[in-house]
Amino acid sequence: MKTIGRTVFAVILLGMLSIAKPAQAGDVQGKVTATGLKSAGGIAVYIDAIPGKKFDRPAEHVAVDQKNMLFVPHTLVILRGTTVDFLNSDQVAHNVYWPSVGGNKNLKHSLTIVSPGQKKSFEFDDLGAAQLLCNMHAEMVGYVVVVPTPYFALTDSDGAFTIKNVPPGTYTLKSWSADGKPSTQSITVTDATTNVQIAVVSAK
Repeated sequence: MKTIGRTVFAVILLGMLSIAKPAQAGDVQGKVTATGLKSAGGIAVYIDAIPGKKFDRPAEHVAVDQKNMLFVPHTLVILRGTTVDFLNSDQVAHNVYWPSVGGNKNLKHSLTIVSPGQKKSFEFDDLGAAQLLCNMHAEMVGYVVVVPTPYFALTDSDGAFTIKNVPPGTYTLKSWSADGKPSTQSITVTDATTNVQIAVVSAK
């Protein structure tokens, strides 16, 4: 009887542990097809919100360098509240500014002169894309895309992307690109890999 009782107890305990076990995160993997765009690369893909969850400002800074008269990386995707360090590896001064964030001109900002070897930092608290410009060198263009969750990715040159460790649930998946229309679609994430296809068309 004691043996039977212990066996029943063990079965019940295992059952309780399996119920209490938290759902495992999964990856969102997909590909963007671009129509009328120069490339399917450099497109930001992100989950718009995780219901009931807020995200702290990242303590770690990220960097945008100015090198060979280019913003490097050309497109940077960050979580809202991230501080970006703007570096200058060129031998000439640059004036980094953005005329708006997410189309809101009230959020324009200028870092004024960033001299060679200097660093200037800015914390991005507003959602949307900021087009980086230099009024000393009109050919210089880059982007900082500020998103609401840490579940984001930037497509490679073929349009492929992976968003890792997404908690299971149903979410809105969005995309942004410099010359394409934003896209929105609903996805359901499980503890396995979720495969998606995104179509982005030219904004022109």
